[in-house]
Amino acid sequence: MLSWEYPPLVVGGIAAHVEGLARAMQRAGHEVVVCSLYHPDEPDDSVVEGVRVLRADPALPWLPDDDLVARMASANHQLVQLATRLGDWRPDVVHAHDWLVAWAGDTLKTLLDVPLVATIHATERGRHGGHLPPGLPGTINSVEWWLAYQARTIIACSQFMVREVVHNFELPVEKVHLVPNGVDTERWRSVAASGSSSREPLVVAWGRIQYEKGFQVLGRAIGELRHRIPGIRCVIAGRGSYLPELQTHIDMEGVSDIVQLAGFVPDDELHELLQRASCVVIPSLYEPFGIVALEGMAAGAPTIVARTGGLAEIVDGTDAGMLFEPGNHHELADRIAEVIADPAAAERLRTNAAQLLRKTYTWDAIATETIAVYRSALV
Repeated sequence: MLSWEYPPLVVGGIAAHVEGLARAMQRAGHEVVVCSLYHPDEPDDSVVEGVRVLRADPALPWLPDDDLVARMASANHQLVQLATRLGDWRPDVVHAHDWLVAWAGDTLKTLLDVPLVATIHATERGRHGGHLPPGLPGTINSVEWWLAYQARTIIACSQFMVREVVHNFELPVEKVHLVPNGVDTERWRSVAASGSSSREPLVVAWGRIQYEKGFQVLGRAIGELRHRIPGIRCVIAGRGSYLPELQTHIDMEGVSDIVQLAGFVPDDELHELLQRASCVVIPSLYEPFGIVALEGMAAGAPTIVARTGGLAEIVDGTDAGMLFEPGNHHELADRIAEVIADPAAAERLRTNAAQLLRKTYTWDAIATETIAVYRSALV
């Protein structure tokens, strides 16, 4: 597997996806090697829970910080060089996760003479509401298009993303396979078990701080609730380029005293927050899947999500979470108020969410589906 991020290097949801999938495949008896980028706290070659993790040497030519595509293309040369450490071992499939490793994926499929499978976790056109602004978005879209063409098989994480990938890249429907994201329920189980039955009016959200994640909508909803729910507070955890603008939105909304932008929060601190939270909110305007929704459910927190993309597919018709129209802060405020005011409803959401995760979203189940896609690519 090729991924530009792998724990402890975590930027978005890809790191959790690749880690969960790789470990589940290893448990199922498959040999898995993950090639990723350098991290100062990790060795260049290690085995973690049976998964061999190779990390690319960080020595690269100097490139401008604002030229993302050039820097990633340069780093892909180092990813390809990792293949020299494999010795006589050869994979049956090369699996590239998103456009950031497209060059390495395409080169390794040729060098190793194996099929290339690509998971497209999101598209640049989708992030911009179906449009491509001039400059970087158009360049990234070109790389995504090329990766979709070069791969023998494509994986998308939701029906929403299957439609988007087929339409955006003009692919035959049979080339794109639906395999959802998963969640490590064991990792979150202790959080769910230790959660207090009398939680404080605390709303928690986390993820990359980008405009399309909709955290500004949550800030407006909290502003509407401050006089309806005494003592309400909100913590938004994460980093991203939209953080300064989000802080401005929070300040202008007049809720900076009750909405905390916490930046990066380590797992143990996030777990502690979720133990006290009355609900988790995923307010995305665009969301191909929304792995954080599964994490919120696995932690035992009543989960409220925007009715968009993969989020809607996870929750709609399950009674495992609540939905609101994306961007509608009035409706979001009402959903938060309902959960806080009705402990019985909150408990029902938690129970149904736990059942849904056990049935559909374990990494072992996701690994089985992914292996089936690999086998189809080998035919």
